[in-house]
Amino acid sequence: MVKITIDSRPIEVTESTTILQAAKLLNIPIPTLCHHPKLTPFGGCRLCIVEVKGMPKPVTACTTTVSNGMEVTTYSPYLEELRKTVLELILSDHPNDCMVCEQAGSCKLQDLAYDYGIRENRYQGERRIYPNRDGNPFIERDLEKCILCGRCVKVCDEVQGVEAIDFGYRGFRSKICTNYDEDLECEFCGQCVSVCPTGALTGKQWKKKGRKGGQVEVETTCPYCGTGCNITAHVKENEILKVTSKEQTWNEGWLCVKGRFGYRFVQSPERLKRPLIKRNGQFEETSWDEALDYVARRLSEIKEKHGADSIGGLSSARCTNEENYAFQKLIRAGIGTNNVDHCARL
Repeated sequence: MVKITIDSRPIEVTESTTILQAAKLLNIPIPTLCHHPKLTPFGGCRLCIVEVKGMPKPVTACTTTVSNGMEVTTYSPYLEELRKTVLELILSDHPNDCMVCEQAGSCKLQDLAYDYGIRENRYQGERRIYPNRDGNPFIERDLEKCILCGRCVKVCDEVQGVEAIDFGYRGFRSKICTNYDEDLECEFCGQCVSVCPTGALTGKQWKKKGRKGGQVEVETTCPYCGTGCNITAHVKENEILKVTSKEQTWNEGWLCVKGRFGYRFVQSPERLKRPLIKRNGQFEETSWDEALDYVARRLSEIKEKHGADSIGGLSSARCTNEENYAFQKLIRAGIGTNNVDHCARL
């Protein structure tokens, strides 16, 4: 353990702690763009610069580890001017189309520009132009809005282990590249979309569907497998616009392609919305009360006539562990048979 002071506030942390992590323990805000708590430090955006006593120039808080007796200053007019200049340089090569950007209202770059009161930019010059958009089915890649923070590259490498994208070219021509600089081809898990701090990566399925205002966030469980990932459905006018997951959930905000993009079946006109009972060879819609009474009555009749072991239950891998537990308890304790199985075993 080492003892340091941040803005004259003492704290004791382990040697491997970064200045940024120590500051968060003290609830001292330091602006960042490229940093993500689940990814290794990058130090690319330079917004988290702080002053350390004895060092000749500011250092990045996300990559600098603490040392015993270190005295750190996170806020000063000098640092704020440097951070504002960095933001202006980032924005000088950024399209000024917040009015139609999908990420407006949820953009960290926009939030920081607001915090630092940037209305006009002193730095004007050539801008990167990428006229061709990616033809993949799920992820909208607008490279003109990319600030080269590296978050998408790191999450693809360090969390998914896929390495579908990486930095390419050099200098002004630097950009995030796919294989052979062609359309993105990967698992389409969308982890890169979830960590992107700007509108460079968004989902094609929720394009032009509406912004955060007016949406209701509904916490639920992903229906695709028994893993039980926690998801947040963004609902507007009884329609799911998109699906995300919060970092505080047990799956830490990570989702697969089905969990993040496979929700359009909910609005499918072919989806069953009421239970069906077959009468005279034809399925007819009925109420839940009538359907459950019918099932209970038929199970009781079969059990009374043929015995409990004439009945079997097959549960689903798309249910949660809790639902499968309740189902096997119904079969074993309610009906009285051990004839219960699970489709995943097959």
